[in-house]
Amino acid sequence: MALPALGPALPEIILAIGAIAMVLVGAIQRERAARLLEGVALILLAATLVLVITGEGRATTFNGGFVVDAFARFMKVLTLIGAGAAILLASSPLRRDGVMRFEFPVLVVLATIGMMMMISANDLIGLYVGIELQSLALYVVAAFDRDSARSTEAGLKYFILGTLSSGMLLYGGSLVYGFTGTVSFTGIAAATQGGHAGLGLIFGIVFIAAGVVFKISAVPFHMWTPDVYEGAPTPVAAFFASAPKMAAMAMVVRIFIGAFPGAIHDWRQIIVFISIASMALGAFAAIGQRNIKRLLAYSSIANMGFALVGLAAGTPDGVQGVITYMAVYLATTLGAFACVLMMRRDGKLVEDMSELAGLSRTNPWMAFAYSMMMFSLAGIPPLAGFWAKFYVFLAAIDAKLYVLAVVGVLTSVVGAYYYLRIVKLIYFDEPKPAFENGDLGVRTVLFVSALFVLALSLVPAPLFNSAAAAAKSLF
Repeated sequence: MALPALGPALPEIILAIGAIAMVLVGAIQRERAARLLEGVALILLAATLVLVITGEGRATTFNGGFVVDAFARFMKVLTLIGAGAAILLASSPLRRDGVMRFEFPVLVVLATIGMMMMISANDLIGLYVGIELQSLALYVVAAFDRDSARSTEAGLKYFILGTLSSGMLLYGGSLVYGFTGTVSFTGIAAATQGGHAGLGLIFGIVFIAAGVVFKISAVPFHMWTPDVYEGAPTPVAAFFASAPKMAAMAMVVRIFIGAFPGAIHDWRQIIVFISIASMALGAFAAIGQRNIKRLLAYSSIANMGFALVGLAAGTPDGVQGVITYMAVYLATTLGAFACVLMMRRDGKLVEDMSELAGLSRTNPWMAFAYSMMMFSLAGIPPLAGFWAKFYVFLAAIDAKLYVLAVVGVLTSVVGAYYYLRIVKLIYFDEPKPAFENGDLGVRTVLFVSALFVLALSLVPAPLFNSAAAAAKSLF
């Protein structure tokens, strides 16, 4: 039996070898290794990013179970950027709070390998392996501040609900295998080519949808998100809101577009329901929130609903909208969490929204960047968030999903209330005492995120064109 070609999986292999080496160095150096391994992790992620960007064409390996195409490369780039930003955001804050240990960058790298496997998985087995590798690392990261009751509670909640979703995914996968006779996405697509799927296969699709929707924290499997975001250390919450979301959304798109194109009329109803429920709950539940991290958690739920609008269309334009939306979401979310990490006074992070009052007079640069992120998340033209929503809604209208598009616009208006409330606090309320100066890594992430959002607002064409090329590779 011939050995599989390792070229397509070279980025993942390099990260895996690097993670093993990092564990060995950490075990030998112990406490002195944390700062060194942060740098090693960033170099590994940067080298992998270069490898991914320079790849071309479409390639498969491991008996067709692992695929690399333009879509996979684009989403891997977003995932790697999110992982690298998470390490930059976490370095100084976790060290100042006495939480940083050498295991943190190792766990981030291991989770990133799982995410990249999720993006490239072309069969149910590879998909499950990728999910579990990512999830096991994230369970530990969520409870990384082991002296904090909130953090350990967050890790436990995520672990219990995560194992439930894994069970649902496995059960759904076993049903799909039983009714199609294959675990390969290509084979499943061939088996469902005749139109509507049978009842047993529909049950399998529903359970798979339940398993994967948990990973993007969409309704009705969203319940862990606000508690985990609030309880986990803030840099960890930033990580949860960025890189894993990129990988999970890519996985959802590849499953439904790649494995069930013939059953689109069956799974579209599931995606439409999840999308509407997520947009509505995220918009209305966030209104009463005072904790900024919980508000961003509900914002994340709503944003996943908006991204799913493009998937519900089931067209190349719809997938292009999803890719564009996720890229903009990554930049705005990282920028928003960088601002949250700069909300430090008397050596402690403050999380109440009211603490932002009058920020424009104590830190004009941070106030401008924070407000731009909020305007973009609200979808205010001409910022990047407006174009992201415009493209997913346009794809839904082209697919004659008028109700979905209308609900999306209405929930965007509702959601704008709590984003604009933050801007009102920043610019129109009496100022609170100034925050401490942010750490270099946090300020770097905020600057790059703000620059990216501003550039996309002025010149959106390069992102749209790249997203269009990535989307076409799936069809």
